[in-house]
Amino acid sequence: MKDLFDFFSFQDPNVRYVAAGSVLLAISSALVGCFTFLKKKALVGDAVAHSVLPGICLAFLISGNKNPLVLIIGAFATGWLSLVLIDFISRNSKIKEDTSIGLILSVFFGIGILLLTMIQHSGNAAQTGLDSFLFGKAAALVGQDLWVFSSISLVLVVVVFIFYKDFALISFDESFAKSIGFPVRRLELVLTTLTVLAVVTGIQAVGVVLMAAMLITPAAAARFWTDKLSWMLFIAAFFGAISGVSGAFISYTAPSMPTGPWIVLVVSMLAIVSFFVAPGKGILSRWIRQERIKIRIINENILKLFYQLSEQDNNQRRSFQDLLKKRQMRETTLRKGLRRLHIQGYLSNQDGKWSLTTEGKIKGRRVVKLHRLWEVYLTQYLRIAPDHVHEDADNIEHILTPELEKRLEALLDYPESDPHSSKIPYDPNLMKQ
Repeated sequence: MKDLFDFFSFQDPNVRYVAAGSVLLAISSALVGCFTFLKKKALVGDAVAHSVLPGICLAFLISGNKNPLVLIIGAFATGWLSLVLIDFISRNSKIKEDTSIGLILSVFFGIGILLLTMIQHSGNAAQTGLDSFLFGKAAALVGQDLWVFSSISLVLVVVVFIFYKDFALISFDESFAKSIGFPVRRLELVLTTLTVLAVVTGIQAVGVVLMAAMLITPAAAARFWTDKLSWMLFIAAFFGAISGVSGAFISYTAPSMPTGPWIVLVVSMLAIVSFFVAPGKGILSRWIRQERIKIRIINENILKLFYQLSEQDNNQRRSFQDLLKKRQMRETTLRKGLRRLHIQGYLSNQDGKWSLTTEGKIKGRRVVKLHRLWEVYLTQYLRIAPDHVHEDADNIEHILTPELEKRLEALLDYPESDPHSSKIPYDPNLMKQ
């Protein structure tokens, strides 16, 4: 608790520098990464991250010092060059984009490692700490470094919001943007520049190896929570900020723990949690939705069975064994279904005999009607043989909405029977009207 209080009081200047730098870098990377993710160019970030290393080494060899502005210019140059080469190879050869990305990534990173090794053996005392760009060293974000990297991060955030609508359009419908005269090529140029700058500023915190994760993971995690781009940007920025603060706090409480890898680990954990528990798209949510659909189908099949049996004879009450003989279903599934329908008021139970209530009869009649209407539609409009339509109707009857039901009735002109000469049961009250 003392470490927690000391850290979040931000009284230590080093804590302020590292926390502020980590948060700004993470937020700017997450915002730019959202558009990279939506344009399905996630690997581009990885290529740029590995391609900036030779630029950093060349900038150091030329300048002889580790001035952050000079290193950024060098990293930006080779990062941009890598994207130009990827685009050139993809457009002018049979090599696909993913292959060209892997080719450029490995070549540039190999050159970077070679130059870094040369610098380390050159005897230049100023090269100390240059290798931290490989794996990141957020603790180095102090003084001049913080101002330079943070200023670029703020510029990235501002530019993203200025070009928000333009980036949204080219991310979702590039063809439409071209058709209405949008400068798509220029906008892609701006977005590419932002991607390179985001990578260049982020490598100080997480390094070239992990920077791609910082660019894409918050966007991927945010995508599970929303379908709106504005909310996706906000959530991705929030996840980036949380991971930045968490990584800085962990490295503060455990000095042997590096900040950059922990930032990536935290945001990856957020992505995994989102993958499982996000409403709508998470695995748990999808499983719950599927189970509800299964239960609804079972309930409707049982009500349909009762209604069909009531058409065959006047006996309205059925035993469990009678139902089991008429419908192939597991005993436990049928028992649970009968209990659910009894609780919902669709079935009544007297002395172990089950029968439809008024509400159950209405619901069962509708399911049977949809089944038989769909069979008529398949035979009349799709010319499918009557003995081949039952299974398809069994599936479709559970998903037809009331709107589609009305359209189907009007289209077929309210047929009296299905292809098997079974009467189609309409609601008596509606038929009177």
